[in-house]
Amino acid sequence: MLADLRDAMRQLRKAPGFTATVVITLALGIGATTAIFTLVHQVMLKSLPVTKPDELWRIGDKIRCCNWGGYTQGDDGNFSLFSWEAYKHFREHTPEFADLAALQAGNSPLGVRRAGSQAQADTYNGQEISGNFFRTLGIQPWAGRLMTDADDQFGALPVAVMSYRTWQTKFASDPSVVGGSFQFNGHPFTVIGVTPPGFYGAKLAGWGMPDFWIPITAEQVLGGDVSRLKRANGNYLDILGRVRPGTNPQALEAKLRVEFHDWLASHVSDMEPGEKQLWQKQTLHLIPGGAGVAVMRDEYESSLKLLLIAAGCVLLVACGNLANLMLARGLKERAQISIRVAMGASRILLVRKALVESVLLAIIGGALGIAVANAGTRLILYLAFEVGGGHNYVPVSSSPSWPVLLFTLGISIVTGILFGTAPAWITSHADPVEALRGANRSVGGGRSWAQKSLVIAQVGMSVVLLSAAALLAESLRNLEHQDFGFETQGRYIASINPTLGNYKPEQMELMYRKIDDSLKQIPGVRMAAPVLYAPMSGDSWNEGIRIQGRPEPNPKEDTSAGWARVMPGFFDTIGAKMVLGRPITEDDTASTLNVAVVNESFAKHFFKDQSPIGKHFGLDRIKYASTYEIVGVVRDIRYMTWDFKEPVGPMFWVSETQTVTSYDDPIFLDGEKHSHFLYNIVIWAPGAPRGMEQQVRKAIASVDPTLVVNDVTPYSEVISGDFQQQNMIATLTTLFGALGLTLAAVGLYGVMAYAVEQRTNEIGLRMALGADRGNVIRMVLRGAFWQVGIGLGVGIPLAVLAGKLMKDQLFGVQPWDPAMLAASTVLLALAALVATVVPARRAAGVEPMVALRNA
Repeated sequence: MLADLRDAMRQLRKAPGFTATVVITLALGIGATTAIFTLVHQVMLKSLPVTKPDELWRIGDKIRCCNWGGYTQGDDGNFSLFSWEAYKHFREHTPEFADLAALQAGNSPLGVRRAGSQAQADTYNGQEISGNFFRTLGIQPWAGRLMTDADDQFGALPVAVMSYRTWQTKFASDPSVVGGSFQFNGHPFTVIGVTPPGFYGAKLAGWGMPDFWIPITAEQVLGGDVSRLKRANGNYLDILGRVRPGTNPQALEAKLRVEFHDWLASHVSDMEPGEKQLWQKQTLHLIPGGAGVAVMRDEYESSLKLLLIAAGCVLLVACGNLANLMLARGLKERAQISIRVAMGASRILLVRKALVESVLLAIIGGALGIAVANAGTRLILYLAFEVGGGHNYVPVSSSPSWPVLLFTLGISIVTGILFGTAPAWITSHADPVEALRGANRSVGGGRSWAQKSLVIAQVGMSVVLLSAAALLAESLRNLEHQDFGFETQGRYIASINPTLGNYKPEQMELMYRKIDDSLKQIPGVRMAAPVLYAPMSGDSWNEGIRIQGRPEPNPKEDTSAGWARVMPGFFDTIGAKMVLGRPITEDDTASTLNVAVVNESFAKHFFKDQSPIGKHFGLDRIKYASTYEIVGVVRDIRYMTWDFKEPVGPMFWVSETQTVTSYDDPIFLDGEKHSHFLYNIVIWAPGAPRGMEQQVRKAIASVDPTLVVNDVTPYSEVISGDFQQQNMIATLTTLFGALGLTLAAVGLYGVMAYAVEQRTNEIGLRMALGADRGNVIRMVLRGAFWQVGIGLGVGIPLAVLAGKLMKDQLFGVQPWDPAMLAASTVLLALAALVATVVPARRAAGVEPMVALRNA
């Protein structure tokens, strides 16, 4: 074997052009596949960086974010988010867990600065956790100490634990941070420790990764009157536990369901009428928790599988290309091989030598492929996450890990065997007598067919890749250019978080009016309107609707509607058209009737063919059904950043200038107060004024220097950010399609060039007998396009099938879209024409006398 390896290295050094072509092709194919696998491993296969992750189990099998009110959850009654009270019930009644921890499903925006500092607070992500969170995961501190149960008690001094990444990048590994006093949203906190490097928590997501961990009970400090700890039905916690050895998961799941039903039964008197009919149907599931709360897996699983298949197709096209190169090279050397066979060399020995050479090439290509994979992974991370902002930290590394390196080694060896076996076997079975007659005679039909079959397979695979890329690119275009129901041109969103200060709800209207006046002083700004959350900004507030004069709806009836609070002028600012009635105006004040504007979907869903103007509705309870009077209907506005294939759902808007004071339930009063903190300001400034972000920040700072502005973003970029995953898929499949097309064209060129070389004598004879150059060119092109035609015949049905398999990824385009298939076919035909022209012209340039003399 060592002799075969030395001989293979010697042979490759003698053919540097061939070696470079093979290695580069392999590096691209293996690198693309390895780049996707790097993401697959880290997002879908990797466990949390904690002690014995296989002992962890999660209560709940759904990914839900971030708050879910009520004693029922989801259409299927499958609970995955739990309240603080429910978590404590599980912890007290389930000794099968050695430890049971809770963590916030979303995150808590924190304005952080050193105690005594007058500088503007920096924004960070916080996550509420139970005191035993770190103990449950088996995490030890890097510096200081970690949180304990004693820290997660009412009345305990507010503490926080900082992530290692934040400590290193934001605080320059300053040791004085540990034990230091800070202000979190204006409240004093002490940082007691730093987590170890590589630890990011128990949730892997593409956004909102925690910089600080704070106790759950600290919400009483930060949330005040609107704290979720007071609400038994305020579900916002994921639950993760470490089971004791020997525990049966099925039995534990059954016990948890009984405990959960007992807890629900204790709250029947607190339930809404519909919940009383459904609470006994609620359930939960216990699933392995070694990967924690796998938010990113849930979001990206189907996309990564699609990309892995596409990368695999590219690798197969590369293998076909290389097999053709190896076969052509072997056939050129068949005279030498035939001599070896005639002298008694074993065919198995010849196959082994060829395989050693192929695998050596593949390993070299795989080594270079790691560099390609590193660059490819960086590109994927940029496409998938950097659109969300350069400060958006995602704990996914582009550096290859040992599993990725082993994957690369394995796929390199398999690739070498795959593209080396068939050519080695075919060339080793050359007839010595036939091969020794001359190098320029035609090869056997079987070998010629082997080369042509590989080209046909490459063409078919390329059609699939190109069609998939075209469908996904068209789908992305349709998503970004759909009718959102509002205008994005010339609009900006300024994101703020007024809860980071010490504002009271009743102070907000005056502050927003001052901000409006300040923003309108910016040259080019026509209008500005604060809103609870702007369309397509990624947030969602929802409530059940009760119509005045109607009975309590059936519990299975969908009465939900989204809603937002706005300042007057909002609909004009975003360019939304009223279809009936009027918008919210300055005449709607605290002393007038509480009014609402609804969308067309709301009007159709709740009032059918009746006019909704003048009708009254309220939230969740019949006794509140007269809260709002409908004064206008606006066109449907696309608010949600998901379910784009579904029609826009019911939605309504209420005024920042009005507050409902008739609620007699503290939960409703708390929600009403909290909704007056508006997080987005939509700015209409046509003409793209220069320095918009700086001017907006300056204008807001002139109202309140301590008010944190997270970002100022053109609405077009916000929309692009909403489709970053689709953009990643479309971009990468386009790159894979282009790579597959290039490899297929190179393969076709190689086969046709070799065919022309082998048929030189035949072409010379034809030209000597009267064939002109045009006839020769047509003959070569006919041979090439015959192979392309068969490849298209095979590839088009496969492309239609591939389109159907990825239909969930498509928007506004059919899986069998004829325009996309036609475009892919034409592009492939043009590439084939370019690849064939050079061999065809070379054939037409054959001199008959020279060819016949060498026959």
